[in-house]
Amino acid sequence: MQLVCPAGNLPALQAAIDAGADAVYAGFRDQTNARAFPGLNFDEQELRRGIAYAHARGRKVYLALNTYPDSVRLPYWQGAVDHAAELGVDAIIAAEMGVLDYACRAHPGLARHLSVQGSATTAAALTYAYEHFGIARAVLPRVLALQQVQRLCAASPVPLEVFAFGSLCIMVEGRCQLSSYVTGVSPNRHGVCSPASFVRWEEHADSSRSVRLNGMLIDRFGDAEPAGYPTVCKGRYAVGGEIFHALEEPTSLNTLELLPQLAQAGVVALKVEGRQRGVAYVRAVASTWRRAIDRYRADPQRWTTEAAWQQALTAHAEGQQTTLGPYHRAWH
Repeated sequence: MQLVCPAGNLPALQAAIDAGADAVYAGFRDQTNARAFPGLNFDEQELRRGIAYAHARGRKVYLALNTYPDSVRLPYWQGAVDHAAELGVDAIIAAEMGVLDYACRAHPGLARHLSVQGSATTAAALTYAYEHFGIARAVLPRVLALQQVQRLCAASPVPLEVFAFGSLCIMVEGRCQLSSYVTGVSPNRHGVCSPASFVRWEEHADSSRSVRLNGMLIDRFGDAEPAGYPTVCKGRYAVGGEIFHALEEPTSLNTLELLPQLAQAGVVALKVEGRQRGVAYVRAVASTWRRAIDRYRADPQRWTTEAAWQQALTAHAEGQQTTLGPYHRAWH
């Protein structure tokens, strides 16, 4: 299985490659990718350097063009496809049908991966994207049980990639209506569930801290309580006389224990979420998954996870806790 890791900037790209990633995914410094916020992504010179660094070591670079343009600005996304082809990326990751259609017609030799934001959860949807846009791979949404992933691997006309580690999204893979409602800004095109310009922290006399998004109270933390980046879905709210995480816990997906089942199902790539995370995160997570995959490849029958691997991943998880998410649900 291929290990696909995030690259929010050139140092992260180099760290991922050095730690054993088979491929990295990156984005232009604009709204064509779903992590478009200040201090992240690549200008042309940086991306050329990153591609050269990866290719010199036999690795690949995928470019995320995975947002949904409005009709007026579709030519901008088409220009991004042209630019990707000129730079020599190994594939683009796209979700919007107009973008996929243009790439298929204008650059048939450029591999096209269907983004997780395409939300293809059935063999019929995967077949449609393959027959109409010639996709070479699809990234499955993080809403499927393990049994559903196994059945899709058996029925899909294209190889499948799944998210193995990183933050979860309870909405339609990055198209969050909660954040849009609170801020009036699209998380898809503006690249983050809680744009920094809308976030306000307040410190109180008892050393507790409150966080608001566009004036809306999302959470309050005690003096020693760890606080992650605030999002509407993972805040705490007063519901029925109780204050709790009413929508989603702050936790990260971690499928390490499912590695054998995913490999046996035929999953071709394991993806790590986190282009917004730092170099230390990328290096630690990539190296841990590299060791796990290599050990499985060497001896599938006797593969077991190690406590040290899980500890390393948990240390970089949201809220320092992990979950199997929908993978472990009994109903499907």
